Amino acid sequence: MSFQTTDEQDRFRLPPAVQALIAINVVIYFVQLTVVGDAMRGALAFELSQLTREPWTAVTYMFVHAGFWHLAVNMYGLWLFGQRVERAWTSRGFAGYFLLCGIGGWLVHLMFVRNGFLLGASAGVFGVMLAYAMRWPDDEILLFFVIPLKMKWAVVLFAAIDLAFGLSGAGTGVGHFAHLGGFATGWLYLRWTVTTPSLERLRQRMSQVPDIPDETPRAIPRSHPRPRERGGEIDEVVARSNAITAKRVVGSTLTKRVSKSKVDSLNGVLDKISKQGLGSLTAEEKKLLEEMSRWLRDS
Repeated sequence: MSFQTTDEQDRFRLPPAVQALIAINVVIYFVQLTVVGDAMRGALAFELSQLTREPWTAVTYMFVHAGFWHLAVNMYGLWLFGQRVERAWTSRGFAGYFLLCGIGGWLVHLMFVRNGFLLGASAGVFGVMLAYAMRWPDDEILLFFVIPLKMKWAVVLFAAIDLAFGLSGAGTGVGHFAHLGGFATGWLYLRWTVTTPSLERLRQRMSQVPDIPDETPRAIPRSHPRPRERGGEIDEVVARSNAITAKRVVGSTLTKRVSKSKVDSLNGVLDKISKQGLGSLTAEEKKLLEEMSRWLRDS
């Protein structure tokens, strides 16, 4: 995933995805508070016993809250961390990441908690917090509006607190495992996007290159012989030049071999992924993609 510079003119204007997510949560809470009441919580919050009858709650639980302060804290976190992350990515990518972390939080909660409701945007917000910390680890926040704390340590602190309370089984009414699931899903996603080259990047790196002459380049040009003085130093220069030339020949041969023999197959695989998804690949096509990905990372 690539990060772009923040536009100074947009500093005080909420980016669209953060704005939309906050608006949806606020509107749902307003309707819950004024019109529907607790029925909104029953329809949108997740409860294990209702999973087969209300499967949509695995997503909608993120948009309903238990009370004003629950909503306010989550929306403050989304506002605080989300706008800079969204500007660094894209609005669509940010929204998808938020939802992915929320679903990951739901899945981890499902694995460890068997009773009660799960509701609130915390898992998605924690994933956004992690993305912020991984990009700007030395930025500081004021913990409890008083204590300055670097983002990298803030994430560690919150994760440790959630892990301690989650494992203790204390009935705090907080979805600690959902928070941890948001962190874990965000970390796995960000690690995968960093180590896995994008389709476009693969295309650019594997594009056709000009043919390289078959003749091996000479370490020392024939038309410019060096004087024979200081023979020891000249021998050392020649040895280094030969080593550099050998590396260049090997690298050029590899590039030429890959670009000529596999670029067409790779382009076909990338087109297939774009149209049908990664799951449509055969074992041979997956092997080719993994081979090219390793070559790209090592080159």
